[in-house]
Amino acid sequence: MELWSQVYDPLGNTVLSTLVCAIPVLVLLGGLGIFHIRAHYAALGGLLAAAAIALFVLGMPAGLALRAGFFGALFAVTTVCWIILNLIFLYRMTLKAGLFTVLQDSIGGITNDRRLQLVLIAFCFGAFFEGAAGGGTPVAVTGAILIGLGFHPLSASGLSLIANTAPVAYGGSGTPIVVLQGVTGFDLLQLSAMVGRQLPFFSVIVPFWLLVTFCGFRKTFEIWPAIVVAGLSFAIPQFLISNYHGPWLVDMLSAMISMLLLATFLKVWKPKRVMLDATGRGETVAFSDAQTNRTHHGHSAEQVVKAWTPWVILTIVLVIWGIPWVKNNVLINGLHKVVQRVAPAVPEPRTESAVFKWGFVSAIGTGILLAAIIAGSIMGFKAREMAKTWAETFGIMKYSLLTIVAMLALGYTTRYSGMDGTLGLAFANTGWLYPFFGTLIGWIGTALTGTDAASNALFGSQQVITANKLGLDPILMAAANSSGGVMGKMIDAQSIVVASVATNYIGKEGVILRYVFWHSLSLAGLIGVFVMLQAYVYPFTALVVK
Repeated sequence: MELWSQVYDPLGNTVLSTLVCAIPVLVLLGGLGIFHIRAHYAALGGLLAAAAIALFVLGMPAGLALRAGFFGALFAVTTVCWIILNLIFLYRMTLKAGLFTVLQDSIGGITNDRRLQLVLIAFCFGAFFEGAAGGGTPVAVTGAILIGLGFHPLSASGLSLIANTAPVAYGGSGTPIVVLQGVTGFDLLQLSAMVGRQLPFFSVIVPFWLLVTFCGFRKTFEIWPAIVVAGLSFAIPQFLISNYHGPWLVDMLSAMISMLLLATFLKVWKPKRVMLDATGRGETVAFSDAQTNRTHHGHSAEQVVKAWTPWVILTIVLVIWGIPWVKNNVLINGLHKVVQRVAPAVPEPRTESAVFKWGFVSAIGTGILLAAIIAGSIMGFKAREMAKTWAETFGIMKYSLLTIVAMLALGYTTRYSGMDGTLGLAFANTGWLYPFFGTLIGWIGTALTGTDAASNALFGSQQVITANKLGLDPILMAAANSSGGVMGKMIDAQSIVVASVATNYIGKEGVILRYVFWHSLSLAGLIGVFVMLQAYVYPFTALVVK
């Protein structure tokens, strides 16, 4: 097939060409953020706009445009959608079996100090669910648990959103990093490692930030040893796993290690004063007084073990699935090595690969499905009941899955048509400040699309193009898109709606948004400053993956 070269200034005017190429992103983000259009309609609208511009403005052959969109959709269905669907299937079976309540009570029974409950549930347990499913699931789960323990709906919602930041880049079994690899073409382990050299610093900060928001500085530092244990026991595994294993199990293993070490630490270390007030405003009481009225959750050890078993099975199966496996390689015929990137987007012309790597048996989503089937059998579900629950889960999630498919198809269309190249070259005008603003691009993308994965799909390739143009490390800036995006997760519409529903705070979404907005912006700014240091200042530059 004849080689087609991308065109980055089709209208002969840089400003005008940039504005036109930004239309698909503006349709998507404007539909979500301004006009409040349902996510799947906004994503489909952005996809149609991208296809129209690729065909009629950039001159991309129709066959190439169709195959690029199909490539993105295929990637979405067989990775992101397959993972999320099967994980929510497992989660819904635990709800039906009544084990989720037992799980909730067992976590709350570790300590009656509200501050420590908040760290255990919102930070540690929320990170586990983010790693397993993402997509708003951790906010729904932790918010519901906190409400059950007596937290106010606004606190349960807002604090769950703040806590659900540090793990987002590795959410859904590493989906955002996998997507980032798909749109940039970089080595997956290098991207995982680079993000793992940015976020662990914030994994230590977030538990402190969470508690200061809840109860203020003085009451936070009454329990500083426990917060340090929680933060470091998450951050260190996060660094090690992301750098030496890959993105798939970072959150789940780090969260489990953090929960176990914190729970063990609390058996030997006791705070001098305990906070029993779930509002965060009341005074703390002496530890001995707090223990007087403490009651047991009432569940037997057998029930607690049974409630935890599905999630232990999931972790074990995914550890096995993370072992290097022979993958099937399928070429997207008619697209592979047919599209050529040219100067000034890249230093030398190169063709874009279109290799679809997915072995059904070895796919992460299949591992999750297997874990769900095993756990379902142990919980007492028959095959017909599990099949019915899986079908119900698909019915509930069909629009969310459609949104994911459309967003990934949009991201791949912009990549192969060269629209991301036009946008990236425009952002190069921010010059030496780009590491900061590039990080905020990721924040904006996640805030308005709802997922770090979608933000990476839209802007990952553009970050690389801009970095190359400015002489910055492209892996650093690709990772910065994902790391900056994690702080946008707490203010995206999807997460806020999920939080309001889970905590029965429906209709107060604006209140929740105001509660978390400045926390989101401040933390995103801190990550932007950190990326600037990694770009220019020793010894931070030594952290950049080579």
